[in-house]
Amino acid sequence: MGITQLPPPAAQRSAGHAQAFISGGAYALLFLAGLAEGVLGSFQYSRAVIGHVPLAALGFVVAIFASCGLGGRAMRGLPGALFPALGWFLASFGLAMPVSGGSVIIANSGAGQWYLYGGATAALLGLGTAFIGSVRLPPRSAARGRNGSRA
Repeated sequence: MGITQLPPPAAQRSAGHAQAFISGGAYALLFLAGLAEGVLGSFQYSRAVIGHVPLAALGFVVAIFASCGLGGRAMRGLPGALFPALGWFLASFGLAMPVSGGSVIIANSGAGQWYLYGGATAALLGLGTAFIGSVRLPPRSAARGRNGSRA
C-alpha cells in the first residue's frame, strides 16, 4: 500500500481561486446576457405585431424566462437565474424612464406593456423555477461517488 501525497497548501489555494474566477466569469456573462436581452428587447419589442398580438414582445418574454430558468439550472442555484434577471431589469426599466426632453424608448402601447410587464413576470417565474430546481437538485459533491464517478 503506497502513501498518497497531498498537494501543497499553495496549490490548494490556487485551485480555489481559479474556481472562483471561473464562477465569477460565468455570473458576469449571465448578467451581460440579460443586459443584452433588455437592450435589444427595448428597441425591437414592437417589430412584429400581427393584428393586436405583439409577437416580438412575446418572444422577448419567452427569452428572458428561458435565460433565467436555464441560467439557474446551469449554475445549480438561484444566483444563476438572478443575474440575467438583474441585467434585464436594469436595461429594460432604465430605458423605459423618460428623459428630460420627454421622449421614451418603450412606449405605453400594448406591445410595450406586454414587453415590460410580461418580461418582469417571466423573469420572476424564471427565478421561481430556478429556486424549485435548486431545492430538488443535490449538490455536485454529493452527486459523485468516492472515486469521482457518478453515484
